[in-house]
Amino acid sequence: MAPRYGTRSGFRIYFITLQVFIMSFSILPHPTGKAHPVAVGLFRIGGFIITVVIVTTLALILAACGDRSPDTLHYTGATMGTYYSVKVSRSPQEVHDAHGIDTERLGRDIEEILEEINALMSTYRQDSELSRFNASRSAGWFPVSRDLHTVVSEALRVGRLTGGAFDITVGPLINLWGFGPPMDDEGDREGNDKPEDGPIEEEGFMSAITPRNMPRAADLRDAMTRIGYEKVSTRATPPALRKDDSGVYLDLSAIAKGFAVDKVAEYLERMGIVDYLVDIGGELRGKGRNSTGKPWRVAIEKPMPDQRAIHQVIAVDDRAVATSGDYRNFFEKAGRRYSHTIDPKTGRPVTHALASVTVIDPSAMRADALATAISVLGPQAGYELAEREGIPVRLIIKTETGFTDRGTPAFDGFVVAE
Repeated sequence: MAPRYGTRSGFRIYFITLQVFIMSFSILPHPTGKAHPVAVGLFRIGGFIITVVIVTTLALILAACGDRSPDTLHYTGATMGTYYSVKVSRSPQEVHDAHGIDTERLGRDIEEILEEINALMSTYRQDSELSRFNASRSAGWFPVSRDLHTVVSEALRVGRLTGGAFDITVGPLINLWGFGPPMDDEGDREGNDKPEDGPIEEEGFMSAITPRNMPRAADLRDAMTRIGYEKVSTRATPPALRKDDSGVYLDLSAIAKGFAVDKVAEYLERMGIVDYLVDIGGELRGKGRNSTGKPWRVAIEKPMPDQRAIHQVIAVDDRAVATSGDYRNFFEKAGRRYSHTIDPKTGRPVTHALASVTVIDPSAMRADALATAISVLGPQAGYELAEREGIPVRLIIKTETGFTDRGTPAFDGFVVAE
């Protein structure tokens, strides 16, 4: 059984919730359409955003087309409550002869890397390193792994950069709004030791994410006293974390998938592999060329919950791409729509018109966090941040008649002309 990482879906059948389609551009020479946060915490919410894979889905079929050559290795599976896909433009014999490894070992190593990260950072596993830190009531330094220290340190840097729009302490709010780990009958958060039986929920296509009750004002006020990335400190040597408030609860859902992408990419490069595309739940990092000799091309999806259509295609080489949006992970109650993107400053789901954010960066971890932060900030403040910092960003904004988009100048160089 694959590990769960913040998933609210059953394991029997996986659904794809691709925010980004991966494909060889030759399949769609003329794209017809356009291309997650969380206020975070949310892998894209509360656990790493939810749901996984069905290989017959159009997106994966498109991803596979054109890559059936023996020059492409393709590894897929489930991790962190979603799917992963690793493509290597290299023949199995070449990989074996040049680097002294076999294809089966490559697949096993990728699985081990992902499982190690899951065991460190999942809020759905009560025995994970992060869950043990969250459960600790000590005000002293809590020894952690180098990887967990790296992710929390980067999260705090992005928190400072974005004025708190990215805040990994929003876990209590995520849980109150029903986007965190499910609760058992006694009101305790369930770990991954629970049976996987039950209804299958596909993110957003049905309003399956519904809290038993709307959060009470008193509970929100209480949770807000524990929110604030400034309440967390890191120490590099030896690596450790510390919290100022014993009730601080960290949720790395909006950054850990990106970190996992980087770790797999770094492993491939250590193996001498320079042509690859790593995708975990829509967070990607590509380098080199695909099997046709062209740069990896990624389609940004139109932010429509009931359709799969392409908005724009971009080319990536030695870059990561993260897309964040609220159009599939939400619930409705009394005729009102509640996004999974929680604003740490208000403790409530965002209400602005920003539907989707795509960020390009050398680091998938940073791109993941920035996409979440900009989704919290909204179309104006988010754009201003990206432009000021020179971040390649494409925003898709809801209007009365449909959608409009806006990209920073740094993004334009990645767009593939139709």
